[in-house]
Amino acid sequence: MDEKTNVMRLLDQKKIKYNHYSYIDTPATNGVEVANLLNQDERMVFKTLVTVGKSKANYVFVIPVAEELNLKEAAKAVGEKSIEMLKSKDLLPLTGYIHGGCSPIGMKKRFTTVVDSTALNYENIIFSAGKIGYQVEMDPKELEKFVPVSFATLT
Repeated sequence: MDEKTNVMRLLDQKKIKYNHYSYIDTPATNGVEVANLLNQDERMVFKTLVTVGKSKANYVFVIPVAEELNLKEAAKAVGEKSIEMLKSKDLLPLTGYIHGGCSPIGMKKRFTTVVDSTALNYENIIFSAGKIGYQVEMDPKELEKFVPVSFATLT
């Protein structure tokens, strides 16, 4: 791969071992299709979701691509009364990422990040490398080197 994303550069800076994948010029439009395209188990391919709590604080949740975020469980995991998904138009200004290319690593700010506990079933998980068409695979526990991270049941 010629092009490195900011996420890959950040991983290199911290000397974190990772694999990278690209699927440029393919018809994949969602995470399950990406998992199939990469010939990976969809349970170990994760998506990054950004939310806003009742307190107006933002939170990041990382869950398997085939699952939906349980908003009640997510709110409980971060100590909020309730949370809702961030509007798409607010994603780029807040995080620096666009819908479909959002990564828990390298956002404009360090948000509290909660990863679905199923990630701990795997030595590595796969998630966006910060740009549509690029994914990284790494140990989920290494995320704590970038953001305040915890693990909880989110789906």
